[in-house]
Amino acid sequence: MSSGTALVYDEEMTRYKLLWVDPACKIEVPERLTVSHTALQEEGLAERCVSVPIRQATDAEILLAHSEEYLEAVKKTPHMSLDELRTFTQQYGDVYFHPNIYHCAKLAIGATLQLVDSVMTGKVRNGMALVRPPGHHSQRSAANGFCVFNNVAIAAHYAKKQYDIKRVLIVDWDVHHGQGVQFAFEDDPSVLYFSWHRYEHQGFWPNLRESDYDSVGKEKGAGFNINVPWNKVGMENSDYLSVFFHVLLPIAYEFSPDLVFVCAGFDSAIGDPEGHMCATPDIFAHLTHLLKSLAGGKLCAVLEGGYNLTSLAQSVCQTVQTLLGDPAPQTSELNGPCESALESIQCVRSAHKPYWACLKHTVAPPVSEPSTKRCKLAEKEEGVQAEGGQKEEGDGQKAEEEEVVWMKPPSRLAPPVHTEVALPADLEVPDRCDRVRSSLAPTLEILQRLRDNFFEGSAEEDALMSLCSVIALFEKMKKQEIRNGLALVPDVSVAMLCAAQHARMSLTNRLLLVYLGDGEIPTYVTEDGKALVVQISSKEPEEQKSRYQVSVSLLKGCSDVAGLMQAVLCLLLPLAYEYDPGLVLLVRGPGSGVGKAAWAQITSLLQGLAQGHTLALLQEGEEEAVGTTAASLLGDPAPSLGPLGAPLPEDMEAMERLRQRLQTHWGLLQNAAAKGKEVEEKGQNQD
Repeated sequence: MSSGTALVYDEEMTRYKLLWVDPACKIEVPERLTVSHTALQEEGLAERCVSVPIRQATDAEILLAHSEEYLEAVKKTPHMSLDELRTFTQQYGDVYFHPNIYHCAKLAIGATLQLVDSVMTGKVRNGMALVRPPGHHSQRSAANGFCVFNNVAIAAHYAKKQYDIKRVLIVDWDVHHGQGVQFAFEDDPSVLYFSWHRYEHQGFWPNLRESDYDSVGKEKGAGFNINVPWNKVGMENSDYLSVFFHVLLPIAYEFSPDLVFVCAGFDSAIGDPEGHMCATPDIFAHLTHLLKSLAGGKLCAVLEGGYNLTSLAQSVCQTVQTLLGDPAPQTSELNGPCESALESIQCVRSAHKPYWACLKHTVAPPVSEPSTKRCKLAEKEEGVQAEGGQKEEGDGQKAEEEEVVWMKPPSRLAPPVHTEVALPADLEVPDRCDRVRSSLAPTLEILQRLRDNFFEGSAEEDALMSLCSVIALFEKMKKQEIRNGLALVPDVSVAMLCAAQHARMSLTNRLLLVYLGDGEIPTYVTEDGKALVVQISSKEPEEQKSRYQVSVSLLKGCSDVAGLMQAVLCLLLPLAYEYDPGLVLLVRGPGSGVGKAAWAQITSLLQGLAQGHTLALLQEGEEEAVGTTAASLLGDPAPSLGPLGAPLPEDMEAMERLRQRLQTHWGLLQNAAAKGKEVEEKGQNQD
């Protein structure tokens, strides 16, 4: 299995700059590249990566996404005078040319293709290309938005041609719409393009009608173009995660890509003069982590925008550190998305309802009168009435004048031991795992407490010691000695209760208990809010007695992969991220029916929580799942599930009813604006 993270960078791509005065282009500077690479060096991340040399792209590679006429025109720019360069530039929008930009643009493509080759040949698992000029605005016959050639569009064509890839996912989290990528693939069902972008009802650059939510693709590509327009500035971490949970991830898992590209623009981070968003750099660690579970971990991040040099460098480091496998930082203060974000999510889900099974039961229609449009109309009216006829400032203008301050992301220190296991002596320990040492004998007090609480009469020595091992793993995570652990126990129900009790007594942070299977979980576990229990099973649904005890019932239980993943992505993950646990207890109940690949996916996805502190419990008799569990805990990519079919209609309806009941307590479960929620409730009542 491939391992390692590629870093593709060369200082040569800094050797061009703006040679005349242009307010629109002055922010695109060589320092964007140098500060990003310097930060990776200072954080010790660059030396941990596999350095991949760059090369120049060939004409044939450029022509994968561009016309011959355009290529020949750009080829002439190295020989132009300053006046000729300015004249040549004026035929395009918000871009500039320099005698060396053609050379750098060929290197940017070549660097991206080198990354693709490294990932697809197994030399590395994933990687990032720090390139300049960026590419996602460039179109077939036009430079645009600082972009000369479309690096990622060329790379997607190249990967499909060179490696016979059937399905490519492109995630564009730049704050500007990557219209060049959209136009390149809008009729191609083999490429799923996702973009969120500042839009403000077509009031923000590139001011295109095609950037709105209802541009879903054309002909055979209908449904494979996802635009999430941000119609106001100030979007936060919760808004970004909500779009992943309720739009991107369900569709991406149904699509099942063979390769993932990220158009990694960090002008969507806090402090950027273009984006004016409030998402902090550490959110990119979580977005990257969530994407790593797709395509067998094959992920290529390619730098696009980012114009605040501080937040740019921090965001690049957060992304690369997650690619390297370090634990994601703790999330905090996550809540529901803002009303405008909910309106956008609602519109996108409605527009894509005809194309994706995971959205088939979406009830709320597109928002007919967005709140931000009402605000704009009110601003215009106030502006007309203002003294002297001067228009008053809008949100975007006010944001530009405010100096934004944010905390530097905390250090992400990994414990010295990644994964420790408590397994029988005759069961082979997976490579790279440590075994719980027998020298860690429990105290007499702990032994007596275990006997009193979990055993009637005399306790069998093996059963007692298995519980001691579970406690030992907990204590090591608490002391940051290990990141996660795995235990095979005689009775998983007893071990689960023991672990939950110990965690509630000894941990200051909250516990997330995820149980797959039909076992019984006492209500007292969650009575004080120190634990959140999410159980996915085939049991008859019970009345929801507490916001902290959530039972998801599937007709076929965990053996129904499509239904299981829908529950995980749209219910479990939003709940878990908002709850922000200090530790995750993942329990595989006996006879749960969950397949190896789905179990690996769930284990991997949950590693983004609690700084990776997860304890997985398996019952004796489930030895076949030990290797899969250990591999996922160690950070190995989970196997692809393949294109998911449609979940059972009855399951989708039941999950939607559950989500609606819980969304009053858990903001990240919301996926529609206020009026949309009324429509949803009416639809459910009619059902």
